[in-house]
Amino acid sequence: MPQNKIPAKDRESFTEHLKKSNRILALCGAGLSASSGLPTFRGAGGMWRNHEATSLATPEAFADNPALVWQFYSYRRHMALTANPNPAHFALAELARQRSGFVTLTQNVDGLSQRANHPASQLHLLHGSLFDVRCTEFYCNYSEQNNFTDPIVPALAIPKGSLQPLPSNIDNTGEEASKSLAAAMKGDKATDEGNDLDISDAGIPIPAISPEDLPHCPKCHKGLLRPGVVWFGEALPVATMSAVDKFVDESDIDLMLVIGTSAMVWPAARYVEEARFRGARVAVINMDKQDGKRNLAKGDWFFHGDAGTILPDILYPVIGDVSLKATE
Repeated sequence: MPQNKIPAKDRESFTEHLKKSNRILALCGAGLSASSGLPTFRGAGGMWRNHEATSLATPEAFADNPALVWQFYSYRRHMALTANPNPAHFALAELARQRSGFVTLTQNVDGLSQRANHPASQLHLLHGSLFDVRCTEFYCNYSEQNNFTDPIVPALAIPKGSLQPLPSNIDNTGEEASKSLAAAMKGDKATDEGNDLDISDAGIPIPAISPEDLPHCPKCHKGLLRPGVVWFGEALPVATMSAVDKFVDESDIDLMLVIGTSAMVWPAARYVEEARFRGARVAVINMDKQDGKRNLAKGDWFFHGDAGTILPDILYPVIGDVSLKATE
């Protein structure tokens, strides 16, 4: 497979350590999804319509305007289903099959790791999934996993009539995907009749949706369903945290992979430090040099570039060529 411009000394030392590593922990962030062309909703691409994306990811926002929040998440579901897992997803899935002591902890909610057939027992979702839903009624415990219906209810169908928002097939940083969110803002909003309107553009009207037309619970028939993601201000999933904590506490860790995330906030930062405490050497894969080189310790590696090309390359000595899987 084509090799990236990685210093020979770094490649050699990483390969040597990888081959003898059995207990490996990977922490994945938005940079992994950006390699599939999805917007990261960070920085310049952090707006959806005229809202900061983070402002829509709260229980308070859902209570105040559930229709708007559902339109945002229905859009994200649509984008994720249109995207494909990239070679980095397949590389991690294959590493899991090759190393029983390997665990992936992902902050992403797009379902691309699952679609790359990453072994479920070795994949932990820190922030939930766009494709899980649960009832908001206090006395109802209904939840559903892997609901891939798009749209989840007819009222959330993306209006037709202009350019379709699609993941980028030519850019792996997330920037082009973010730009595509404004593709219909250049005077051609009424062209290409029949395609989905880019409703991330605040200049394109979106229909008013009544609460009655939003997803409702099929069990209690009263509560609204909500996306099964962890919103700001909510507790992280106890089962996920317990499983990862158990893995970290069981024994020494040989290697920690930090992929597409700055790992600067809790609990990401904690897991990096705990892995180091357990003896791990840390390899960071990041498009952002400033993010990637923060808190590097002696003996760590920093691989600058797109995770979709870097990760399959540096893992090749153990996993082999996954490029064919990525194109199937």
